[in-house]
Amino acid sequence: MSGTFKNGDELGAVFIKVQDDLTQLKCNLEKIAAREKDKKLDFEALDSAIRKTERNIRKHAEDYLKTVTERLLVLPSIEDFHKRTSKVAMCLLCNPGHPNTRKCAISLPDVHKKTTNTVSNLTANGVAVPANISKYPFTIIKGNIDPMAADFCHFKHSFSFWWSSVEYALEALVKLLREYAVPLAKVSGEGLVKFAHVWDNGWRKGVPVISLLSILENWDEVQGLVLRPGQRFKGEGGIEAAAIHIQSCWRRHVARTAYLRHCRRKWAAGTIAISWLMRTQMRRVRKALQARRFRQLENCRSRAQHLATNWKHIQSSKRTIIHIPSLGYSQSHRVNLRGFDVLQNIQINRLCEIRDENVDVIYVCPHHLGEDILHYYTSLLKSTMDEADTCTTEVSSCVRRFVILIPEAVDYFSNYNMCLSTLLKYSPRTLKRIRNLICGKTAYIVGGVAHVDDLAVADELGVPILGPEPTTAQIYSTKSGGRRIFTGAEIDVPPGLSSLTYNLEEHLHEILAELMTQNFEVQRWLFKIDSEYSGRGTAYCDVCHLSCYKWALQEYHRYGPELFSTKWIQEPVLLRYLDEIPEWLACYARPAKAYCYPNWACFLKTFLRQGGVVEAYPPSDSVTCLTVDLLLEPGGEVTMLSCGDQLHGSCQLESVGSTVPQTSVHPETLYSVCMQVGQACLQRLIVGYVSVDLVTFFNHSTMEQKVWAIDLDLTYSGHLAMTQMLLMITGGMLNCRAGSLEVPMPRREKLSLSSTLTFLQPPLVNRYAVIGSHLFHSNLSMLYHHVFFKMCKTHGIKFNMKRKQGTAFALYDNSERCNIGMITVSEDLQGALVTFAQNLSVIHQEISSSKIQGETNFKELIKDIEDVLQMTVQNKLQAMTDKPA
Repeated sequence: MSGTFKNGDELGAVFIKVQDDLTQLKCNLEKIAAREKDKKLDFEALDSAIRKTERNIRKHAEDYLKTVTERLLVLPSIEDFHKRTSKVAMCLLCNPGHPNTRKCAISLPDVHKKTTNTVSNLTANGVAVPANISKYPFTIIKGNIDPMAADFCHFKHSFSFWWSSVEYALEALVKLLREYAVPLAKVSGEGLVKFAHVWDNGWRKGVPVISLLSILENWDEVQGLVLRPGQRFKGEGGIEAAAIHIQSCWRRHVARTAYLRHCRRKWAAGTIAISWLMRTQMRRVRKALQARRFRQLENCRSRAQHLATNWKHIQSSKRTIIHIPSLGYSQSHRVNLRGFDVLQNIQINRLCEIRDENVDVIYVCPHHLGEDILHYYTSLLKSTMDEADTCTTEVSSCVRRFVILIPEAVDYFSNYNMCLSTLLKYSPRTLKRIRNLICGKTAYIVGGVAHVDDLAVADELGVPILGPEPTTAQIYSTKSGGRRIFTGAEIDVPPGLSSLTYNLEEHLHEILAELMTQNFEVQRWLFKIDSEYSGRGTAYCDVCHLSCYKWALQEYHRYGPELFSTKWIQEPVLLRYLDEIPEWLACYARPAKAYCYPNWACFLKTFLRQGGVVEAYPPSDSVTCLTVDLLLEPGGEVTMLSCGDQLHGSCQLESVGSTVPQTSVHPETLYSVCMQVGQACLQRLIVGYVSVDLVTFFNHSTMEQKVWAIDLDLTYSGHLAMTQMLLMITGGMLNCRAGSLEVPMPRREKLSLSSTLTFLQPPLVNRYAVIGSHLFHSNLSMLYHHVFFKMCKTHGIKFNMKRKQGTAFALYDNSERCNIGMITVSEDLQGALVTFAQNLSVIHQEISSSKIQGETNFKELIKDIEDVLQMTVQNKLQAMTDKPA
């Protein structure tokens, strides 16, 4: 096989030699023709003969190469390969003048890729030179090559064997240098040849600039020049290139701008379409909800009408009361209330309404109760029935007459402070259970603070609601709404203005200045936010801090009450008040509960936004607040259910307990006021349970007792729930019109002359009670309920069923256990107050230490009870003094 290569090489050399001779002959003939222009020679025949000879030689050469390439070749051994590689390289370097030597290159079919690669490697190794030594350098000046330059002629002559491929690479390099106006480029000849061989097949598609510049000896200078911004436009065709570039950039900018505009319009169209679909869907859902709520409202009104028509029959027959102690406050109020579920469960003592043998109670609880609480109330109800000498069957039936249900939605929405009606609305299993329990029975719902979901629950259960419609309750349950009802009932209210929505603080200052000018006897002014409750949204400011008050009071006494009532005399005082009121309020106004509104600025912001009431605090040092619970029956009658004098804790504007029955107002006076309020509510379609807050004091100038109505809650109150427990454990009856709590004593047996047993009617005795429904102590959480009761029993804190006096507790939750209720019953009011205060003191001492006092309202309540006791003693002494001799 090596012989084949050798013969091939010799034959190729012969072909090359013949072709060179023919080319030389052609050149000589052209010279002869130039010298002998006048002579006629047959050049065409000679030229055709030469071309024919070239074609024959080329054909034979191609046939030979075809024969050689189709033969199966065997690579030589490694040793022979290295030897022959060196020989070929030496041969090529020693004979670089053959221009067509590439015709001798041998190519194999694709199946012999390894052989082809070997030949390519041989060719590449044949032109390899040291990278830092250039034997054939030449120079390109301003993109032009001097063909007569010695260095270029030497390079061209040396690599004429590869010139056909080198020429294309050289043209690309020259074109690049012209386009970028490169003044001087030093080309490495060997690098150019190597680049031409490497990129023989690929560079025509696009020569890489960096690779092409790498063959230059001063490549770093040229590359820096080529990469300089704008350099392309300084060279050959730079103006046209700049114009093309500008046009392309502009077209790209126009096209991208149009594309972005299209994208924005497409996005806007999509957004508008989605918004429109959402709006349409929301409108459709809103209309469906409105229609559903309207249908629920119509059904509620229809059932309420049926309830009103048959109320007398319902009250005298078996009935089931569904108690839902829901606090339907607005969401903004609910989310800020800590322990919202416990607040709703404070009225768990509604269970005690089963003391009426015709009543069954379904109590919906806002959170899970522990077994100890369930056992406590079950035992309490059983013991009260046992003491009433009821047979065992009736006792067991009494226990079966109340059911406590917890909506399953409590487990899913425990962190959202949702009102109980909403939780029940989303609890289908509990609703189904209630439907099964009331199936075939007369039933109605007693809710809490009205909410729109009350209608949904009532419609789902198909029962009426004993209460006002949510919209009516929303109007009249505000501070302004309650004041309008009191004014309509023609009862006394504190001086002030209601239904005020202030857009500007100056308007508030004008109203306040006018009220202060007309009521000099008032020493403190109250500001009440309409939507707040339990003293949360109340602030106060004392007139004594006003610097001009003494001067204004002197002016008032100088002119006298009648003359001072004229406007022109009041005007200087009014203007002086207007000047000083802003600073006076900013410095001395205080919110009643600092944890709700930390300062006057925060309170004022809410007050101006929501509006409210400005009214006077009673002008007396001895002020008593009362709570009266009324039942506005659907049939049109008003019944007083409970009445008591309030007890206060840390906040003097919030009630945490009361003494029952009330003793501060004559019962007939109180009854008259309550009947007027009840009738005014019925005229406004308010039915159900309402709670009225009154305040009483003595006018120092006339020594006349005044009674003001200050607040109205359209709900079943916690005070009424505790009163139900009081009546349950004592078996008594609260006669609000007579102002007495009548308790039957146990029956006694007497032996008659005929030795038969005759039973006397149990005698009725009067009792007094102290109720605390909002007792709080953070240290109570350290004791479980059974431990707490053992501790109380050790100190003799318990209730004596025989004597109908002692202490009873109300439990609200099983987790935190910080809130409890307590009732003390005694033969007189002083004894009940003392027992209540002693119980608080003992409990506080048992669960507290010098280092761990805890947060509590026990201390303030004890202090308030001491003040009441002192006033009670003074009233007794005064009564004894006024008694005729």
